[in-house]
Amino acid sequence: MPELPEVEVTRLGISKHLVGNMVAGVSVHSAKLRSLVPPELAALLAGQKIQSVERRGKYLMLNCSAGSLLLHLGMTGHLRILPGSRSAGPHDHFDILFSSGIILRLNDVRRFGSIHWTSSDPLQHRLLAGIGPEPLTDAFNGEYLYQRSRGRKVALQRFIMQSAVVAGVGNIYAAEALFRSRLLPTPLAGNLSHPDCLKLAGAIKEVLSVSIATGRSKMDFCREGERLAYFAQTLYVYGREGEPCRECGGTIKRGRLGNRSTFFCPACQR
Repeated sequence: MPELPEVEVTRLGISKHLVGNMVAGVSVHSAKLRSLVPPELAALLAGQKIQSVERRGKYLMLNCSAGSLLLHLGMTGHLRILPGSRSAGPHDHFDILFSSGIILRLNDVRRFGSIHWTSSDPLQHRLLAGIGPEPLTDAFNGEYLYQRSRGRKVALQRFIMQSAVVAGVGNIYAAEALFRSRLLPTPLAGNLSHPDCLKLAGAIKEVLSVSIATGRSKMDFCREGERLAYFAQTLYVYGREGEPCRECGGTIKRGRLGNRSTFFCPACQR
């Protein structure tokens, strides 16, 4: 599933094409995603100018004077900017046609993405209102993490993946941040020391910032051949079971936390 860096890179990649552009029409090729695409979208968006493209957690917000389109990429969704003449393929579900002649197209093989509309403050929408602070803002820091973790009897990696605790941190970047802070994924969050929380909050900020910078240098959202929002980068533990640790040379291990895999170096993380 695309996590915060992939969604942020997507936002940066599409916003320069959309902001100030006027919606000429909407085409829904398949309304059945994780939830049904609102049937009134075509009427609501027609003639609207995109004022901004923002992100909250893993949701994108396309804002105009009439309201906001909320978009979640699900597990396999990705967005592309294409010529308006480009016909839709079998997994292309939703197009916004702009007066400049381009389209914003959602492709989603597994259809776990979703599209929503609100005419009110999008940050108060039921899908966004309960999301915790953005990790790259001053609102998220070691002191905040320490206070939120007190009394929590949940594994540390699962704790920092909870959207109510911090926005947008999924399995990949949780594992990578824990490696950077030299913490194992399995201890209870409530047992974190104050110095550990300072290290972990800093590591989360660092790994997300590095990933966003990497994605910005590699992704081209006008190139149709790039099928997913993910981009190549150097990971230290995630997906590297059995491989040597890039720092100590030990063997990366894989574990389970609920129904999710976790990856760690038993020599570097304690």
